[in-house]
Amino acid sequence: MKALTLNWAIGLATLIGILTGYLDLPVANTVADAAAQIFINLLKLVSLPIIFLSIVSTASGMDSVSEVKSLGKRVIKYTLLTTVIAASVALILFVMIDPVSTGLVAETKLGEPVAQQGSYYAYLLKSIPSNFIQPFAENHVIGVLFIAILLSLAVLTLPEHNRKVLHSFFSSLYAAVTKVTSWLIRLMPIAIWAFITLFFKDFRQGLEIHSLALYLACVLLANLIQALIVLPVLIKTKGLRPLKLMRDMMPALSVAFFTKSSSAALPMAIRCAQENAKMSPKVASFAFPLCTTINMNACAAFILITVLYVSMSNGVVFSGIEMVLWIGIATIAAIGNAGVPMGCYFLSGAFLAAMNVPLNILGIILPFYTMIDMLESAINVWSDACVTAVVDHEVAQDAAKGIPFVEPKPVDTSRSRCC
Repeated sequence: MKALTLNWAIGLATLIGILTGYLDLPVANTVADAAAQIFINLLKLVSLPIIFLSIVSTASGMDSVSEVKSLGKRVIKYTLLTTVIAASVALILFVMIDPVSTGLVAETKLGEPVAQQGSYYAYLLKSIPSNFIQPFAENHVIGVLFIAILLSLAVLTLPEHNRKVLHSFFSSLYAAVTKVTSWLIRLMPIAIWAFITLFFKDFRQGLEIHSLALYLACVLLANLIQALIVLPVLIKTKGLRPLKLMRDMMPALSVAFFTKSSSAALPMAIRCAQENAKMSPKVASFAFPLCTTINMNACAAFILITVLYVSMSNGVVFSGIEMVLWIGIATIAAIGNAGVPMGCYFLSGAFLAAMNVPLNILGIILPFYTMIDMLESAINVWSDACVTAVVDHEVAQDAAKGIPFVEPKPVDTSRSRCC
């Protein structure tokens, strides 16, 4: 009911935004400027905490390094493989389509111009900070990622008691940040009205619509290629039938699409895997919850394309090596993103805010994100199904060879992602 009410509010805000934007009322433009700036400031407020806490709280929830053995090792292997491929496909499409070249929109940005960071070599040197506070104070996103990964690896090596204490601590902090993001979502109708009003203002000042259309084409194509080509090829190489698996999982995919939540589709996904696809209950009950936590193919593609598009549209220049580096960053961010409503969107905003890139273009994207989110949720569940099917097939082959099955510990699904 709340989701339905929010969708109606967003629809009404869109219509009002189109009306006020078309009428070009000075008072409406002033109010929209203020509302947009407030939303952007709030987005920046949760930017680095989301990046840091999402990764650390996810890693600290694992029992130990040994948890990646047996099934966990296989699930994580294929999760990394498919997520890296998704980000790579996204980068290739972004370079080929090149949505920014059709017309930069730097003149329409809110806030200060992007500050020059000096050489990229100097930027990379700061990725290894001299203290824990420095990257947060300087909004250095690579430094924050470095600390998050380093701390995560350290937590995994600690005794069980210490791991549980730290997991409870970081998870609680993450839950608090998640609560703040849920409040931001309630402000979405106001934010959408403001950004649509400013969209018309920017359009009159020379905003390139064709550029935005090409950006959306990049996102949709990257997701469709991942869902309809990459993942089917993966399971085809294992001797499985992609179309049959898709039919078997269709009820779960439908739930994910219409609810925009892969965690809501989790019970149906496990049921479809066991009853329709005839997967092992032990494999399905372990792999699906783990995949629902860390396997986010569509999120990786969205983050990479969105960060590159918005930042380059605001005048940021990336070399080829820097673009390739974003494949790894988007992969890590996607895996760490769990339990955050509109996680892909907020993570993209977090990176952009940390890079001091104005976020008004991200606001222009916001009205389109509802449709994108539906597709991404279904693709994430489809990716979960493909990874689980491959792992189930390998376990069956091992059983046929007499290799014993080691039953893993149950996975904590309390932080399952929402997109």
